[in-house]
Amino acid sequence: MALPTPLRASVTPAELELIASEQLVEIVPLVAMERTAFISGAYGPLRPPTKCKVPIWMATNLKLKKKCRVVPPDWLNVEFLEGRLTQETSEAGFSEMPFRFAEVAKVLLDVAPDDFPNPDKIRSLLKDIREARQAKSREGLSKLDHSELSLPNLCSMEINEIRPFFIRAMGVLTDLVKEAQPQQDAP
Repeated sequence: MALPTPLRASVTPAELELIASEQLVEIVPLVAMERTAFISGAYGPLRPPTKCKVPIWMATNLKLKKKCRVVPPDWLNVEFLEGRLTQETSEAGFSEMPFRFAEVAKVLLDVAPDDFPNPDKIRSLLKDIREARQAKSREGLSKLDHSELSLPNLCSMEINEIRPFFIRAMGVLTDLVKEAQPQQDAP
């Protein structure tokens, strides 16, 4: 959702990708490496061709150096995404997706498209899912109530997109409700 500059008072998509890069992903190392300690934890040892879980930031670094292959997450394939797109377009609620699916998918598809079967189709399905979910978000915001907003299964990127608008809108609605209450209490 593209918002005007004054409403963009939240985390940028690049910052969300950085946060998501702490999530673990499976890789198949192409080089041997001993267990290595980092601030976020120790990873390894890497022994080809044994799969290993490492943070996305490490997987992207190794992939760019041609030292590993990324194993696509279970949810990042054409069949799964087609099912989710069907749910998004046929059901009123949001389908359940990983909380950081948009960020993880973007990073992995940008760095390791050759490790995914049919990456262009996956990108297309992700775009369609995001558009369907954005339409639902807009519809949910149009039914905004001053006391609550229920949009279960939103992902981090979607929450980040609606946060500035939602905060301002809830402030205005609360002020309107406060102004209307004294008038109702008067005889």
